[in-house]
Amino acid sequence: MQIRRAITEDAYGVAKVQVDTWESTYKGIVPEAYLEEMTYENREEKWRYIIEKGMVFIAENDSGEIVGFSSGGPERSEELDDYDAELYAIYIRKEDQRKGIGRKLVTPVVQELLERGMTSMVVAVLSENPFRHFYEALGAKRIDRMKVDISGKVLDEWIYGWADLRSLLREGN
Repeated sequence: MQIRRAITEDAYGVAKVQVDTWESTYKGIVPEAYLEEMTYENREEKWRYIIEKGMVFIAENDSGEIVGFSSGGPERSEELDDYDAELYAIYIRKEDQRKGIGRKLVTPVVQELLERGMTSMVVAVLSENPFRHFYEALGAKRIDRMKVDISGKVLDEWIYGWADLRSLLREGN
């Protein structure tokens, strides 16, 4: 398993992981219409742009197949004054989950955020996401709750935070 910075040529693989993971994780939680609108092609275009401009890391198996990815940067909501960074996304194919890949994908995001002078981080997680405990296992504390509207369905989103990003590196990630 190799973790590396994504390049634009990885956009389709990242899109595939995102779409497949949303379908396996959020089916029955988010509206079916939203999941149906999420295609490899429209996500590929989005990820090509994000990879070019942002911070995206991928997990690649020994066959060169993308099995997961993570993305982060400055905190976007402007409502969480005590936190300056955000883990925007972390997705791992269903068949590759619970193998330690998530921890390995968080580490380069945290390292780069620290290099950019950021010291704390949040992540927003749908309350019904069965994998939200992953963040708790990494030492995050639930700090807030917000509402998010996905295709007309209002869902609870829990905000988890790490007051000190360095703690994620000390945890052995």
